[in-house]
Amino acid sequence: MPPVLITAHGQPSNPALAAAELADLAAKVAQFLPGQIVASATLAEPEALSEAIAKLGPGGLLFPLFMAGGWFTRTHLPARLTAAGAQDWQVLEPLGCLTALHDLVVKVAREAQQTRQGPILLAAHGSSKTSVPSDIATHVAAKIHAELGCKVHVAFIDQPPQLKDLPPLGDQSICLPFFAASGGHVTTDIPASLTQSGFSGTLLPALGLRPEIPALIAEAIRVASPVCVQECRYKRG
Repeated sequence: MPPVLITAHGQPSNPALAAAELADLAAKVAQFLPGQIVASATLAEPEALSEAIAKLGPGGLLFPLFMAGGWFTRTHLPARLTAAGAQDWQVLEPLGCLTALHDLVVKVAREAQQTRQGPILLAAHGSSKTSVPSDIATHVAAKIHAELGCKVHVAFIDQPPQLKDLPPLGDQSICLPFFAASGGHVTTDIPASLTQSGFSGTLLPALGLRPEIPALIAEAIRVASPVCVQECRYKRG
């Protein structure tokens, strides 16, 4: 079985903490893949990726803990693999593009609506440079609406419509952060933006912190295509 390396942005302001959280996730994923090596490395640690690849050897699988399939997974990660001297490594579909992840979003929204009957607010990062991150968030929001029939809003940190500019949605509203980890965007930026907008509903934990995530990632690795997946299929055009 090929070795697996889970990689994420990490947190430049506190790389050790983010690296420890990612290592914990990798250990949980490994429990569902007996006999297979599962390691982790963040991009915020300058040498972590190349050191991990050197240790794991050729023919590995790189799983991006990213919520969209844009420049980082299509261009940057393959380039980093090349620079690290990786041989026959495959970049898998990122977390945010997995159908199973979208199904989990609907499940989380459905569970939340058992106690709250207001609209869903999907909070995502977005990008001022490309539409790919907003495309995937819009796709997921449409899936929630189609399956649950509730009103769904999408707002971003890095592009319009921004979270801080939303009108109040009522105290029955539910905010679901479409993020993979508990970095500064989740712990600081989203709560601050919601406060600025007058949000009075319920803020849920980031999607990537759900207990179903390790098994979901393990299954994606188990059934991974041998073909290198370099871009998310949810994009314009």
